[in-house]
Parts: sequence; structure tokens; C-alpha cells
Amino acid sequence: MAYLVDYENISAIGLESSPVAKALAGLRANEARYFMNKYKHEFTVVPAGESQETLDYVNRILKEQRDIEFTAVPLETSRFQVENVKFAYVFYEDGLGLNVMYTVDDPKKRAVGFKLSEGMDVPKELEEKKFKFARQKSKLAGTIRGSFFIIKGDY
Repeated sequence: MAYLVDYENISAIGLESSPVAKALAGLRANEARYFMNKYKHEFTVVPAGESQETLDYVNRILKEQRDIEFTAVPLETSRFQVENVKFAYVFYEDGLGLNVMYTVDDPKKRAVGFKLSEGMDVPKELEEKKFKFARQKSKLAGTIRGSFFIIKGDY
């Protein structure tokens, strides 16, 4: 069942099993606020168990591009298109928020982004690949650490 993410009244609905549920809820709300402010798009999520196609899509890109396979449990996903950009999100139990940004008509603007909720460790799958993380302050999510890689190829 889809859940519309409210960025004014942050709720951990769907994220309760995460040890950093409050921070992950803030991270999710931060994404919702971004899409509302930039695109007037309402950010909705669905339980990962109801979105195998999105998980398969994201996992294929991670595996083929960087040989990454996360062991963390996916809790929720979101998949939509705004203007000429397709987005896919996965929020994991350990506090990781992952997004795929895939510009339909510009192969140079395609990337996978990783955002770490405040209070979580860098996942071993990203630590092993030597990802560097920049810090960003958010009123909704506290300190977010983020990194990304460019997607090469068509998905």
C-alpha cells in the first residue's frame, strides 16, 4: 500500500524496524520536500515487498555498474518520472537511502546516489569500494552523508 511522505509531520511509518528509524524518516522527508519544492511532485513510497520490479531494477544497476550487492533489508521503494528524469528510490533498514536518477534524453546525467542517515555506519559494501562521503546539513534529517557514481550504459 502506497504511503504519501509528509515532510512537515515526520513519521517513521514503514521504517520502524530500522535502528535509526527517526533519522531515516527525516531523510525520507527531506527527499519528499525536495520533490515538492522543485517539481511539485508528491513523494510516495511502497513497502519493498510490494515492489520487486523496482528492487530488481536498482539491484541490476548496482551489480552491473559497481558489483555492489547490499545485505541490508530494503524497507520501502519509490519509482516515478518527473519531466525527463526517471527516479527510483530504496530505503534500507540500516538507514541507507539510495536513489537512481536516470535522465531519459541525456546519457551524461545518470547517476546512483547514496545517502546515509545520521547515526549509521558506512555500509561495508560501500566502504570496500572506497566511496567518499560529503556532509550535508538538513533540518529534517540532521547530518546526511552522501556519495554517488555515474551510470554508464542504458537501463
